[in-house]
Amino acid sequence: MFVQRTKVLQISLLAIFSAFLVELIFGLISNSLALITDSIHALLDSVVTVVLLLAARMAMKPADAEHTYGHGKIESLGGMIGGIAIFLIACFFVYESINRLQSPPPTILPGLFAIVAGLYTIGIDIFRLILLRNSIKKIGGTTLKADFYHAFMDLGSTLVAIIGIVLVTYGLYFGDFVAALILGGFLAVLSIKLVYKTALDLTDIISPELVKKVKEIAASTEGVINADPVLMRRSGDTIFADITISLRGDTSFDKAHEISNNVEKNIKNKILNSTVTVHLEPNWQDVPLDSKILEIAKRVKGVKEVHNVNTHKTKGKIFSNLHVMVDREMNLLSAHKISEIIEQEIYENIPEIEHTTIHLEPFVKIPENLNLEDKITENQIKRILEKYSEIRKIGRIMSLNFENILKIDIDCSFDGELSIEKVHDLVSEIENKIRAEISDSVITIHPEPV
Repeated sequence: MFVQRTKVLQISLLAIFSAFLVELIFGLISNSLALITDSIHALLDSVVTVVLLLAARMAMKPADAEHTYGHGKIESLGGMIGGIAIFLIACFFVYESINRLQSPPPTILPGLFAIVAGLYTIGIDIFRLILLRNSIKKIGGTTLKADFYHAFMDLGSTLVAIIGIVLVTYGLYFGDFVAALILGGFLAVLSIKLVYKTALDLTDIISPELVKKVKEIAASTEGVINADPVLMRRSGDTIFADITISLRGDTSFDKAHEISNNVEKNIKNKILNSTVTVHLEPNWQDVPLDSKILEIAKRVKGVKEVHNVNTHKTKGKIFSNLHVMVDREMNLLSAHKISEIIEQEIYENIPEIEHTTIHLEPFVKIPENLNLEDKITENQIKRILEKYSEIRKIGRIMSLNFENILKIDIDCSFDGELSIEKVHDLVSEIENKIRAEISDSVITIHPEPV
């Protein structure tokens, strides 16, 4: 794509530069100030085309250590230098036109020779317009569009020059100078606009409407709560967008990455030649308190796992409790410090929480493939359970051994009339009894009514 644009711009450059040479030589020979002035306009168009050609070529060059945003700013710098040079030349022609209007008629007046040069330039302009228009339809590109507009303006200025020369052939000798004066003023205005535009480009100016459009695209992407700030800049044909989006604080990393990719894809689909960088920020505004607490606790160093998080409101105050698993080899002092850090983080991030209760537990990683323990351990557990008359029925005893840890799950049936407090005390007592006889065990008793 870039190679095709470069070839089209090269053809356009050769065509308009030939028009500059023809108009300059014929203008000097025929003493036509209008034709010479229009040749300078053709030169300006050549300079602009060179800048656009350079930009198209530089766009193919990747960013490097010294130009992390690429080399597109060379286009703006070259345009500014060319614009200043053409402005100075335009001022000279305006001065010369005014001076000649106040002087006696020249001995040599432009004639048919000058008109032929003007007609040649018109032919060149029409050729460029057709070439660029067809290329824009096929391959697009802002550099080709810019060159198309310059070719259109060059056609208009050449027509003005020819009109001035025609007036001279009919005896109105000042027509050439008036045409030169008009073209000089036109060139001055164009060069000022070019300098102004390129100067703004060098200051990283960007259209507020474009920023608003990017912000709306990002904010409308599913999963995005807000998109702000949106920082943008242009370098050559490439538009760089740096966007910060807010997501729900409990969004998983995989989901956040997916949303980020969707934001980038949606912007690139609507704004061609864009390079997008997305930053993620958590937003806890509409996230349930349980999810906030879970994420806060999981971020604390030393926490292996968090579960059974819940909050409740009593007399207008909010209380929370959660179970936190730490390394089973960790001593009580270190584990308690982790608990204190979690509490502090919760109070700082969720000030409405009145009190937090943290249950510390040893962390045991359960592998995917468990090996069933033999019946010896199960019989040992059954003997302990049979000593409790409150247990009406002993159900399944599942004993699983891994990493020198015995994971024991027990189903027991109790009298349905017992209070939950009594059952809780019995279960705790039984668990302690089993743990005393079977070291390195993690026990879970599931009580059921009968």
